[in-house]
Amino acid sequence: MDIAVLKYSGENTGRSINLSSEVFAIEPNDHAIWLDVKSYLANQRQGTSKAKQRNEISGSSKKIKKQKGTGGARAGNIKNPMFKGGGRIFGPQPRDYSFKLNKKVKELAKKSALSYKAKDNMIAILEDFNFDAPKTKQYQSMMKALALNAQKTLLILPEVNKNVVLSGRNVKNTKVVTAAQITTFDLMNADKLIFVESSLGKIDNLLK
Repeated sequence: MDIAVLKYSGENTGRSINLSSEVFAIEPNDHAIWLDVKSYLANQRQGTSKAKQRNEISGSSKKIKKQKGTGGARAGNIKNPMFKGGGRIFGPQPRDYSFKLNKKVKELAKKSALSYKAKDNMIAILEDFNFDAPKTKQYQSMMKALALNAQKTLLILPEVNKNVVLSGRNVKNTKVVTAAQITTFDLMNADKLIFVESSLGKIDNLLK
């Protein structure tokens, strides 16, 4: 698949680049995408929710009333889960929600996500560029020139570029990552993927 290479000013360079069919044109595997996104979201969870059980509630352990003859249900002490302020039955406890995926499944998920985006024409390629200094206004101007300021975008750099990263950090609906940092969640969450030209080679090396 050939895609035109643009300047960050929005102008066409007159060149095009062919996307690797091994990465951008495979038969997508929906289940691999689901597993990788689920793994990503699970790994973000802190797992610190905690509710006190009956044995952790402070209070008297004295039996509230006699067992029989009151006409009501029998009751133990004030820590009973049926009473207000009592312990919680099967409440959340601190736990680790993360789970591990095989490397090949993650690679398949990323290639599947990229193939979906390529198929839907949701990929743009910019020639290599740099900002002289971190300037949010310059990044916003670039998005406007590319007619992407109203879309959720993911800009993929070949390597860390501090000026570009800081410029896009506070821009709404945009995220800047390197080729080595891409996740299936970020790929699927973005409306448009913007690849800096030299990042494509790194993507190919990581996923082929």
